[in-house]
Amino acid sequence: MNWLYDLLPLPGTTVLVALGALALGITAGVVGSLAVLQQRSLVGDAIAHAALPGIAVAFIVSGARDSATLTIGAVIAAAVAAALILRLQRTPRLRADAAIGVVLAGAFSVGVVLLTWITGSGRGDQAGLESYLFGQASGIVESDVTLSFTLMAIALIAVIVLTRILRAVTFDRTFSAAAGLPVRFAEAASAALLVIAVVVGLRMVGAILMVVMLIAPAVAARQFVTRLSPMLALSGLIGAVVGVSGALASSAAGVPTGPVIALIGTATAVLAVLLAPHRGVAWTARHRMRARSRLRRTELLLALDHAQPAAPRMPDAVAGDMGRSVRWVRRGLGSLQRAGLAVVANDAVTLTEAGRREAQRAREAVLAWSAWIEHGWRLGLPDAREPNPLDLAGSLGDEMAARLARMAREDPAHAAVR
Repeated sequence: MNWLYDLLPLPGTTVLVALGALALGITAGVVGSLAVLQQRSLVGDAIAHAALPGIAVAFIVSGARDSATLTIGAVIAAAVAAALILRLQRTPRLRADAAIGVVLAGAFSVGVVLLTWITGSGRGDQAGLESYLFGQASGIVESDVTLSFTLMAIALIAVIVLTRILRAVTFDRTFSAAAGLPVRFAEAASAALLVIAVVVGLRMVGAILMVVMLIAPAVAARQFVTRLSPMLALSGLIGAVVGVSGALASSAAGVPTGPVIALIGTATAVLAVLLAPHRGVAWTARHRMRARSRLRRTELLLALDHAQPAAPRMPDAVAGDMGRSVRWVRRGLGSLQRAGLAVVANDAVTLTEAGRREAQRAREAVLAWSAWIEHGWRLGLPDAREPNPLDLAGSLGDEMAARLARMAREDPAHAAVR
């Protein structure tokens, strides 16, 4: 690993921390995606908290603060907690969240009691055990990084080998069980992967903040992709970027690494939820505002074109005819005027030629939708679909739209409306 020291223009400790954060980000991002999709993201939190008593017991038994020994204790305790959660979740009268809460609270309480007892014992070699709560990246050595990359490779290989089973169980557990797939094995494998991710992250971010790295990259990736394989890859990439950037930022600012990584991960997830195209909160709100604006414009066009399209009308009269407020009508008239569909002069509005054509198209769309509601069942479509009210021909196809129009023309009630 010495070649990395020569390649990166950073101090040796910073390189080790960045590499450890890289392994953590990739592992937690990939494994956490499965947990989030299975709605078991808090299982990782419970396992992370449960590793704490394992570390304390390993220190008491071994009598030394050896990294390998403490890691073994964390693995054993985390595995026991994962098995206990899986067993409790199968209890008929106990909800899954209750099982997670019982294990998390119980194990963490035991861990805190043991750490308090060790601290009060006066042993000089116990200093630093409390760092497993929030992480202590500055204490990472080369052997820790090697172990992290080894565990990361094991986790990634397991995910690749078990992708088909994990995908089936993740998205349809009932069907997987009926099809004879090893559902319980898949659940145990998912829990084991969470144990690996927790062990990788204990030294870096600690037991309390580990849940952020399991959830944040997966939540961010889910906003951009819809398939499992791309989500796993993107989540691992986001986790790597979050981990390395947090490690470098904390090193530059001289602040603890774990909280900085957690903050960057949280900010990344929040920004993705807010700004992701086609799914983000901001994009959805903007799309809805545009849809409401289009609907208001269509209503106004139809109202203005209803009686005398070329005759000026007062906004107050239009509001009374539509049953809308004058403010609502004036906002809509402003939109029509900006689009060149209406002219407002002397507090009276008149449709332009383009506005009258747009009103005619809107009326035809309304009549087409009414025809679909009335006669759509007669088309005998080969599949069940709900067409777009604004583009019936595009949804049904030209042939079906023409048939629907013929049915509407043959309907006396529809002809009377026209």
